Amino acid sequence: MIRIGIDVGGTNTDAVVMDGTKVLAGVKAPTSGDVMTGVVDALKKVLAEADISADKVDVVMIGTTHFTNAVVQRRDLAQTACVRLCLPATASLPPMVDWPTDLRDEIGHHWYLAHGGNEFDGRIISQLDEAELLGIADDIRAKGIKSVAVSAVFSPVSNAFEKQAGEILARALPDAHITLSAEIGRVGLLERENAAIMNACLRDLSRDVIAAFRGALADVGFRGRFYLTQNDGTLMDAAFAEKFPVLTFASGPTNSMRGAAFLSGVQDAIVVDIGGTTADVGCLQKGFPRQAAVAIEVGGVRTNFRMPDVFSIGLGGGSLVQGSGEGVSVGPQSVGYRIATEALIFGGSTLTASDIVVADGGADLGDKSMVAHLDAALIRAARDRIAFMLEDCVERARVSAEPLPVIVVGGGSIIVEGKIAGLDLIMPNHFAVANAVGAAIAQVSGEVDRVYALAEIGRSEALADAKARATAAAVAAGAREGTIEIVDVEDVPLAYLPGNATRVRVKAVGELHVE
Repeated sequence: MIRIGIDVGGTNTDAVVMDGTKVLAGVKAPTSGDVMTGVVDALKKVLAEADISADKVDVVMIGTTHFTNAVVQRRDLAQTACVRLCLPATASLPPMVDWPTDLRDEIGHHWYLAHGGNEFDGRIISQLDEAELLGIADDIRAKGIKSVAVSAVFSPVSNAFEKQAGEILARALPDAHITLSAEIGRVGLLERENAAIMNACLRDLSRDVIAAFRGALADVGFRGRFYLTQNDGTLMDAAFAEKFPVLTFASGPTNSMRGAAFLSGVQDAIVVDIGGTTADVGCLQKGFPRQAAVAIEVGGVRTNFRMPDVFSIGLGGGSLVQGSGEGVSVGPQSVGYRIATEALIFGGSTLTASDIVVADGGADLGDKSMVAHLDAALIRAARDRIAFMLEDCVERARVSAEPLPVIVVGGGSIIVEGKIAGLDLIMPNHFAVANAVGAAIAQVSGEVDRVYALAEIGRSEALADAKARATAAAVAAGAREGTIEIVDVEDVPLAYLPGNATRVRVKAVGELHVE
């Protein structure tokens, strides 16, 4: 199977062509202001380098930061209404109660409380009131809102009320996008609700972005199916991605980590992905990023959908180097995709981390004569500062004293001078485009996160049920039966709930089924 993997970063858009497990070609193109121009350029370059026509490609996988950036930058977000099914419970903490004021204002702070919802064991809090929901729909319509998030108490245990409410609202508001929280988040009302609201406010943007990707692929002659990568390192098709754009958050670092595992053959390691602007650091477990065990903030909002335990610092090949002696700083400001014109080695006037590395003889890039004047003390001080920042990152990513290797990937990894924190360093072939490789090899997953009352069902039966549900979810998402394996199982007793309640989370992964 011929696959193309694409990863759109802040500095470069990377693309690879793969035939099975073999990388035929890998390229970088500057990320353009309109993004799609850079995608088309990368596609054309990688097809030419692989000497293959677009009509021979079976599938394209894309990783993008479009939707994360929209939330962080507070742009292109739709006015959104949240309908919570809960009364008479939870009224003291309304939707969006913990959101940053500017983001809440951006989407309008429209919320409604209605009857419905369940206890942890599935018992009903109150019955759904259709007339109540129709009245809410009338108010939403009067405000001209086209994006609606529906959440219900303990909907991961029983999503019947959310589905019923979604159907009622869809009939009353036929032009609206309806997002159900149980389809995105996990147990935890506020965080799951936040994720649903965030997804709903991105639906208009996702429609435009998916259409733009479709157009970019058509421009190079590709007529097959394409997928977007999710934040857990697996795939969703274009239609699913349009419906759930929030699931692409953190897909870039995840792609890099999956690509690092594939290229190095190492399944357990610390991965440092250095681009032009940031360094993303995380831990691999069995070839997949370790998932965050706590709520993750996106744009200042706590969410609880699956996210990798990855953190970023402002350190990359384009990071600005300022100061002198012990006062030298590297980053967090960066020239980003303008490095090809602004860095000293490319004829610019801005001193960057890449200039320091070239001046020190660590890389052969650009015109070394343009950095021959740099003071040796400045070069050493900047090198030491970079080493300290990387060592601090790796130490933060370690969860045990076990000496895991460090896999370094990304185009900015030329700034690494030697071992980090005394750990073995691996820089695999095609390290510069590991993120695109990670996109190309992405699999399909299914996940379940439920609370079981073990007083009514045994632990082994609960685990078996959760595994069956996760497997079915993976097949429904496009995984090929017979290739699916359970890669993560977690069960946590909930001592604060009666009935010997236990929260079970299971993840299943399989190969993409391509007809």
